[in-house]
Amino acid sequence: MSFSTCPIATVHAPLDKVWGLLSDPSRYALWWGAQTRSISPAGPAIAGQKILAQTKAFGRAWDVHIHVEEVDATRHAIHLTTGLPFGITVHNHITCLSLDETSCRVTF
Repeated sequence: MSFSTCPIATVHAPLDKVWGLLSDPSRYALWWGAQTRSISPAGPAIAGQKILAQTKAFGRAWDVHIHVEEVDATRHAIHLTTGLPFGITVHNHITCLSLDETSCRVTF
């Protein structure tokens, strides 16, 4: 079974600040409900990078495996494949577009 969705949010922060959070895996724990356990290779998001995180739900810890597929800094886009428990795979295509000096639109 497959499900496709493309949520869009207006973020009240400048594009550079939002992109800084998305393009730096070491900062992911600041905005998602998981703790980053490892990033290989370390550093800014690059194609081929693997990120291991862990989240908690239902009284136990769950591993989350992220593979960075592509990063396009010019277009402020990052493509991730996320492996979740129970064989769930999510293909995340995240893009940011500046709306003005203080806000941007994030499609994910």
